[in-house]
Amino acid sequence: MVQERIRALVIAEAANPEWVSVPLVGWSLAHALREVADVHIVTQIRNRDAILRSGLVEGRDFTAIDSEKLAAPLWKLAEKLRMGKGVGWTMTTAISTLGYGYFERLIWQKFGPDIRAGEYDIVHRVTPLTPTAASPIAARCKAAGVPFVMGPLNGGVPWPKGFDAERRREKEWLSYIRGAYKALPGRGATLGAASAIICGSTHTRSEIPARHQAKTVWLPENAIDPARFGMVAPQPGTLPLRGCFIGRLVPYKGCDMAIEAALPLLKSGALSLDIIGDGPQGEALRDLVAREGVADRVRFHGWLEHARVQQVAAQSQLLVFPSVREFGGGVVLEAMALGVVPVVADYAGPGELVDDTTGFRIPMGDRPALVAALGKQLQAIAADPSVLPGMAAAARAKVMRDYTWSAKAGQVQRIWRSLLDVQPLPQQLPLPR
Repeated sequence: MVQERIRALVIAEAANPEWVSVPLVGWSLAHALREVADVHIVTQIRNRDAILRSGLVEGRDFTAIDSEKLAAPLWKLAEKLRMGKGVGWTMTTAISTLGYGYFERLIWQKFGPDIRAGEYDIVHRVTPLTPTAASPIAARCKAAGVPFVMGPLNGGVPWPKGFDAERRREKEWLSYIRGAYKALPGRGATLGAASAIICGSTHTRSEIPARHQAKTVWLPENAIDPARFGMVAPQPGTLPLRGCFIGRLVPYKGCDMAIEAALPLLKSGALSLDIIGDGPQGEALRDLVAREGVADRVRFHGWLEHARVQQVAAQSQLLVFPSVREFGGGVVLEAMALGVVPVVADYAGPGELVDDTTGFRIPMGDRPALVAALGKQLQAIAADPSVLPGMAAAARAKVMRDYTWSAKAGQVQRIWRSLLDVQPLPQQLPLPR
């Protein structure tokens, strides 16, 4: 028996095919869901032109909600309060969340009658990813008998012990009291009315009250588009090795730790490093490399277009990425898709994406302990690089099987079907193999 396609209203306040980070996640998942269901995307007006350029038809495929009356001034306020470009992300999230209720109020004004009339089988809020944003629509959907799904939710991973200096340099003052969001009006009502809560990390799942745990599903939010990853890294299993770091050059990303841990191998010629990205630490890192006499072994590429990132990264055997507070770890999946073996700190997102068959997880400790453990692991890899080809193949296979956007859409569809068929929710997706 062929099942009818689910009719879904997918709310993605941030959904933009031309941007990165959360807007790209919102767009990628919302768009992929169109493969498995009859989806109408609802997004914010700032994304309208980019979505039109992608080929979608306004009114038929998507609706852009103009909430700029409140969103624009709140964004300007957040930019002022964060005290610097690329820092203070907790402050930015908190301020922008204040206006989200207004966005959903406008959605209900437009789509509420259709939801109550049964025109949609499911309403799914994809973004905001933050669990701090309440959804007033949730209770209204419940009253209308339409399941409301939220997620993937992620964020708020605690700063690990021993990295308080990095926390202050990131100007994450608000993170010290972030837990106060649990007392915000509307949070309890949203969780209570939701039919399913998709959690992008085990930490976020742990913050959901026990009475709602049966409604949670663990499903990392990131995935890749195979069409954008056509290259495969060479993995000869011999020396010398080439590694890469991809990301902002800020303290918590750990590029300085990657360089320090790799110094013995850099000096011996057993390893070279490509640094893709830039940021406040850039000048200090260049000074470190020059001072240690390894400038010929470390290449700073700055920010590159996505296609160029792939071209550089696909020449590497290793992704050396000891970030200590990575919510999702999209760059880890991208490296795995290229057949580049990740070496990551075993904390938060990256530690949940990598297993012992697909990469190396470094035990979390304070900064000196993490650098020492990372250096020891790099030395072990250099002593036996023959382990890399098999791990690279396993990593690539895992991503192409479970972490494409098409696979993600199928996983979300499974959650929707469980709700509509009144069946127990899967507790984890992708399923363990």
